[in-house]
Amino acid sequence: MKHGYIRVAAATPDVKVADVAFNRERICELIRKGIKEHVKLMVFPELCLTAYTCGDLFAQDALLIKTRQELKEILKETKGHDLLVFVGMPWENKGKLYNTAAVIQDGRLLGIVPKRNLPNYSEFYERRYFEPGNETTETVRWEGQDIPMGTNLIFACEEMKNLIVAAEICEDAWVPNPPSIRHAMAGATIIANCSASDETTGKDIYRRSLITGHSANLVCGYIYANAGEGESTQDLVFGGQNLISENGTLLAESKRFGNETVYADMDLERLNHERRRLTTFPAADQNGYQVVSFHLKQEPLELKRYIDKRPFVPDHEEERNRRCEEILSIQAMGLKKRISHTGCHHAVIGISGGLDSTLALLVTARAFDMLEIPRNQIQAVTMPCFGTTDRTYQNACLLTEKLNAQLTEINIREAVSLHFKDIGQSMEVHDVTYENSQARERTQVLMDMANRYNGLVIGTGDMSELALGWATYNGDHMSMYGVNASVPKTLVRHLVQYCADTCREDALRAVLLDILDTPVSPELLPPKDGEIAQKTEDLVGPYELHDFFLYQILRFGYRPEKVYRMAEYAFSGQYEGKIIRKWLKVFYRRFFSQQFKRSCMPDGPKVGSVAVSPRGDLRMPSDAVSRLWLDELENL
Repeated sequence: MKHGYIRVAAATPDVKVADVAFNRERICELIRKGIKEHVKLMVFPELCLTAYTCGDLFAQDALLIKTRQELKEILKETKGHDLLVFVGMPWENKGKLYNTAAVIQDGRLLGIVPKRNLPNYSEFYERRYFEPGNETTETVRWEGQDIPMGTNLIFACEEMKNLIVAAEICEDAWVPNPPSIRHAMAGATIIANCSASDETTGKDIYRRSLITGHSANLVCGYIYANAGEGESTQDLVFGGQNLISENGTLLAESKRFGNETVYADMDLERLNHERRRLTTFPAADQNGYQVVSFHLKQEPLELKRYIDKRPFVPDHEEERNRRCEEILSIQAMGLKKRISHTGCHHAVIGISGGLDSTLALLVTARAFDMLEIPRNQIQAVTMPCFGTTDRTYQNACLLTEKLNAQLTEINIREAVSLHFKDIGQSMEVHDVTYENSQARERTQVLMDMANRYNGLVIGTGDMSELALGWATYNGDHMSMYGVNASVPKTLVRHLVQYCADTCREDALRAVLLDILDTPVSPELLPPKDGEIAQKTEDLVGPYELHDFFLYQILRFGYRPEKVYRMAEYAFSGQYEGKIIRKWLKVFYRRFFSQQFKRSCMPDGPKVGSVAVSPRGDLRMPSDAVSRLWLDELENL
């Protein structure tokens, strides 16, 4: 698939214990379905060709001979197809029996991976039948071919450099030092696990945690195929819990107690970027490993993968509320430390009646409560000028009152008008000078008031504005501590909504809800009929798009073509492709050209995995050129 995606599957076939022909038929049925679904990597359960619960029947030659015969039929089923298949089966070698995963593609047996850790406790007696697999690869002869066998096998795709697959089997994943650790350090990006893990109360929770945890620790994709219905229930029940995880995120999970195939599209470029970004993740060392090459055709497909159009905002209300509370605490703790360190007991905030300054005031109130400083030592300054509307002015005043902060009103019309006269700026020319002069006058007022009260100017600008450079240099761009510096615009809204939902005061809730309902605007141009005339998103584009771009570009380093395709998929039915491309170009142009503002941005706390601080996450030169990225968009 294009853009680093690969479709994978974890499949649990119906089985009958020791009925190898029946089991092979069910496996082949699922392989055919997988081919129709354009799956490129499919994993089956442990010993599924015979069934896991054969017990002492594993010592019967008839069973072992039939197993190899039916393996040939599976090879025939895959002939002419590039699907890579991992099938669990017993394998005899040099007079010993091994619990293995047979690795199959296009009619060929590519390798045999034996289980390393054999459980022999509680309900498991595998050492009664099987030998532990060796790390050292040896060659076994079968059907006139030399087949590599060993735990240290990795299967590398020639067409997709990031597709490197290795396997471990069931218990291998449950031990303190699982083979998957070595596999990942040897470069494997996907781990296939053929498993037969029986069900006991609560085991599904632990199993899910184990597999997602492995994928997170190893920065890999993990495909876990578990035995299910059809295994002997003489003493155990197998629930067929199949799991597909990617770097700690569960992409797909089957229902328990019913045999099912689950599909997912893994993002190998995402995994590769994450490993490259993490300086503590070691470079691939394949010493002691044998690499088996295979080929795949890359084809464009409609994704079987959820792409969140709001990556900064959790979908579920409970998780969203938890995240909001956590972020507000981080913001307030950061400000608390700065206030206590500087010995200041006052804060000065420019309050406009908009979302950003509202959030900054809410955070400041929380920090003052933590420090047990009276809220009336928060100086909330409203500075009406040419673009201020009655609605935002009234909301600024009412919000300050309800939070018990001290309100100061300073009308800056006269000061800005005098400044225009000094520099020769016409009042009738509503250009960038007209707008920025107001923003810089407000900042001057705030800074001087902070000196007067021995306080700190609290910055209100958010991360989305910083990414786009939508701030006046040395105007609203500047403060003494920016509490919103790593909070994107789409999340600001939910933080304010959370405060409204939890404040337990009807009047405060009402004003917060009205602020949420107010169009985002810098209010630097005169109103039209008393309404806001300057709407930010009409000028720079929808913030939900820009926040999506920001996350994908900074968090994963995706190229423009992939970001565009992902946005097309995520915002399908909401924005046309040409609109997405238009605003993506705007994002790249502004992101590169406005770095000089971020290079000298004030301190502020990081709250999520993406931030633009020049001292932390974004060490970017101010004179970098955007041509490479824009040229790629032109060629779409």
